[in-house]
Amino acid sequence: MSGWRVFLGIGVFSLPLTLSAQSSEFAYTEQLDSDNRMKCLYGYFAEKTGDHDFAVAILEDCIARWNDVYSMLLLAQIHENGVYSAPNPVRSTALMKQGAQLNDEAGYSRLARYHYGKALYEGFGIAVDKSKGKKYLRMAAHEGVEAACEYLEQNDETC
Repeated sequence: MSGWRVFLGIGVFSLPLTLSAQSSEFAYTEQLDSDNRMKCLYGYFAEKTGDHDFAVAILEDCIARWNDVYSMLLLAQIHENGVYSAPNPVRSTALMKQGAQLNDEAGYSRLARYHYGKALYEGFGIAVDKSKGKKYLRMAAHEGVEAACEYLEQNDETC
């Protein structure tokens, strides 16, 4: 599953993260109880500063409140890499599946379909099901995720 982080990045931010996290209303530590969906992006900042507990809390809340696919993908990455706890491929793939079954306006569902298709094809955190994996990969390719078609072709499958 390596390489999928390329699709998740928000970009390179040059924020003064060393400013007191407790002193600003914009600090990720002030976002956990927020009803503003923008807080989901703060999960990314919390993760990048190494505050895994807070990142997971924000992301799980965003998933529970809004079925936020971006949060599902980022939390899947956290579980895949084992930065919060031991690597958990089953939980990672379950989150990708959850996102793959949705259609969000931002397009993260397409990425979830790509990653879930790869997980099925390779048996990452789930039993190998190449047929179902190809279905999700082809959906993602049809939706514009070029890496999905490339993956299929690298595995001698038609896109």
